[in-house]
Amino acid sequence: MITTSGRRLISGVSVWRCLQQITRAPHYTTTSQLFPSQASSVLMSSRLTPTNSLLSISWHASRLCHGDSRATSGRGDRKDGFSLRALSQAPKPALYIGVSGLIPFLSAPLLMAATQTFYPEVAYAQMVYGASIVSFLGGARWGFAIPAGSPAKPDWMNLGNSVVPALLAWMALLCRDNIAEGALVVIMGLGLSLHYDLTLLPGYPSWFKAMRTILTLIATFSLVATLTIKKFCPEKKLKESKK
Repeated sequence: MITTSGRRLISGVSVWRCLQQITRAPHYTTTSQLFPSQASSVLMSSRLTPTNSLLSISWHASRLCHGDSRATSGRGDRKDGFSLRALSQAPKPALYIGVSGLIPFLSAPLLMAATQTFYPEVAYAQMVYGASIVSFLGGARWGFAIPAGSPAKPDWMNLGNSVVPALLAWMALLCRDNIAEGALVVIMGLGLSLHYDLTLLPGYPSWFKAMRTILTLIATFSLVATLTIKKFCPEKKLKESKK
């Protein structure tokens, strides 16, 4: 670190390396090859004292280094950021259809909570709907990876992981006699699909990731609410209630 009169002037090894590149590399020897907004400032620095000139060139070298790093990170290897605020950018058809898909999830625990009775038929219907949604999420990833030019390539990771939610949905449907186990398998499938879409497999836009997160959390809480009602409320079949 170089200091003058107790003030910090230059910090970091990257600035020094950029100075070496400016003095040695031939493509930085002329001011015409610098950024237009920086060329005039470098010319003015030649009229300053040696210390101030060094500081001015160092400042521009730091700008060049940070500019190059931002340009590099802005290429194809850049990933879309994730924020729940991106939900406001979601297309209305996708948002409305996604929210309406929560009705079968929420109606089951609301009905049983209102009657303070656990209906196994209603809980099983909710679990079957959740299994179909888990299978749909895996198929959506498969369909996203197939078209030419898609950022999610049709490789073993994308296509193989797309089959896992369908297998979990099938396992959940086999738990007809044990709704609690089936609901837990559906919750596992929802969480695993969300993990694939947010972290493991690339390609989805930010608004879709935000919508998927919210919908998955609400669906998961509805299944947990059904399991809670099963534990604390008396069980009664719908056929018996009609009699």
